[in-house]
Amino acid sequence: MTFSIVARSADGRLHGVAVASKFLAAGALVPAAEAEVGAIASQAHVNLAYRPQGLALLRTGVAAADVVAGLVAADPGRDDRQLGVVGPAGDGATWTGPRCHPWAGGQAGDGWAAQGNILAGPHVIDAVRDAWLGGEELPFPRRLLTALHAGDRAGGDRRGRQSAGLLVVERRGGYAGTGDTLVDLRVDDHRDPVTELGRLLDTHTMLFGKPDPATLRELTGTLADEVVTLLAAVGHPVGPAGPDDALASWAGVENLEERLVPGRIDPIVLDHLRRIAPHVPAARVGD
Repeated sequence: MTFSIVARSADGRLHGVAVASKFLAAGALVPAAEAEVGAIASQAHVNLAYRPQGLALLRTGVAAADVVAGLVAADPGRDDRQLGVVGPAGDGATWTGPRCHPWAGGQAGDGWAAQGNILAGPHVIDAVRDAWLGGEELPFPRRLLTALHAGDRAGGDRRGRQSAGLLVVERRGGYAGTGDTLVDLRVDDHRDPVTELGRLLDTHTMLFGKPDPATLRELTGTLADEVVTLLAAVGHPVGPAGPDDALASWAGVENLEERLVPGRIDPIVLDHLRRIAPHVPAARVGD
């Protein structure tokens, strides 16, 4: 009743899971991941114990294929289960129990595994695989979502659509560097959950993505004058300390604090400030 991909970034720093299903809140049940350790998807007749047990095995250096073998060997319900595992190195691994509803199966390769049950056919997993392998230039969370979207377009769960989820971990990659959860997004009940998950990822990237140093603009001259005017227009006038304090105050209200760089401004922050200001000058002096 689900299809998913578990994967690792080329440099081994990120691990993640993307999942979609005709099932309420599949993102709450299927994925698990630990930074620099691995990622797991437990589905079909989900065995939630696979997630902590599998991560514990990966943490001790057990290869993905051996994690799968060990988990299913100890589980009397394995014939109804489906499982995907990827570790910190090597090939991913996947298991499909013989009693999973057709079509059911999976594929795995270096740093990834894709699996699904009650699918429109094996071409769904082919599509997930091809999109993953062809997405090397994409940011890792977007690459996972692109692979999921390809499976969805290929027919996905043959019963229809309901939920989707995306989990990505990176050491100190979470909010303000205080945790390892880089992305944790779910669409629990929606007519087009994978598309909605993409919208959420876009919003997440805008709010929490790291500024690109190559695009940062110096807060000086006419651009600084414009930002001062805009901040005053949105109720955050600049004081004697200069625009950084007022910009930080406004950005905290708008949840853009992760994109702040002292003395400079991220174009994404600038565009948002221009968009919401109640009065934008006819000619932007900062351009």
